[in-house]
Amino acid sequence: MSALTPVHTVDYHTAGEPFRIVTAGLPPIPGDTVAERRAIALGAGGSATAPRRSALDDIRRLLTHEPRGHAGMYGGFLVPADDSEAHFGVLFWHKDGYSTACGHGTIALGAWAVDSGLVAAPADGTARVRIDVPSGRVSAAVHRSGGRTTAVTFRNVPTAVTARKLPVPTSRGTVAVDLAHSGACYASVRAADLGLTVDTASLPELTAVAREIRSALADEPATRHPGDPLLSGVYGVILYEERPDTPSGPSQRNVTVFADGQIDRSPCGSGSSARLALLAADGRLTAGEELRHESVIGTVFTGRLAGQHPDGWITEVTGTAHRTGEHHFLLDPADSLGTGFLLS
Repeated sequence: MSALTPVHTVDYHTAGEPFRIVTAGLPPIPGDTVAERRAIALGAGGSATAPRRSALDDIRRLLTHEPRGHAGMYGGFLVPADDSEAHFGVLFWHKDGYSTACGHGTIALGAWAVDSGLVAAPADGTARVRIDVPSGRVSAAVHRSGGRTTAVTFRNVPTAVTARKLPVPTSRGTVAVDLAHSGACYASVRAADLGLTVDTASLPELTAVAREIRSALADEPATRHPGDPLLSGVYGVILYEERPDTPSGPSQRNVTVFADGQIDRSPCGSGSSARLALLAADGRLTAGEELRHESVIGTVFTGRLAGQHPDGWITEVTGTAHRTGEHHFLLDPADSLGTGFLLS
């Protein structure tokens, strides 16, 4: 990246989790599909959490590293859609690399597409934004009232449950782990089984044990995606606890630890899809019911089953996204910190 090339972004947060949308300043990203572009972004010999250095990855580092970002930053590079049926594509990224799915990001992108005028929407009603992501095509139903975006419903790729009650050893004892693929592979663990509660005071312990679980599942066959090896491997560990049911259905609180120890401030959009499929498998969620899914900071998504597909459950997750700023980022050639640093 040229030291003085400006990078333009529009920033949102979805239920507290940041999403930085890069609208200009990217080098060309080759590839015929979003999935191909992600593979090229990872680079030969690179991985999802350790991509090879490149002009594109320097921009990811610039935007996620301090002093322009932070260890919890998340965002996306806008790219062409796979075909004319979608409005655009996106490469999702975080401080460690590139993910295959991001529900909170899809919610933010839906809000941005309508708020910016890229996708026409009624003053009162709903507009559907179709987005190609590395795991497939997703959509965002953007709900409007009085000319304002009031909520966004994310419809995910099909979610498949691939393992139940896998025994996984940790420093806190062996725990039962459930696995579901919902655009990325998520491992679900009851926090109480680890002697923990889902609260901000417990985040160091929750993060540490989540990293243990992810590492322990590295060679587990059920984490492998049947159609695409680049979608394989545990992306996030969901540590959850039960809350009293609501009149609409079950209620849970969770913290999702993803990539190399990053904490989702939201209830996790694609992780909510995983929880919905597991609740359905347990007979605890049926059509017409909703999951109230709360994050570690108290923000809420609501999720529901929208049907079945040969590849799994179709799920929908509703939340809110709000614009927080617009930025032109620069790299001064005299800046000895370059693309920045991380304190974690």
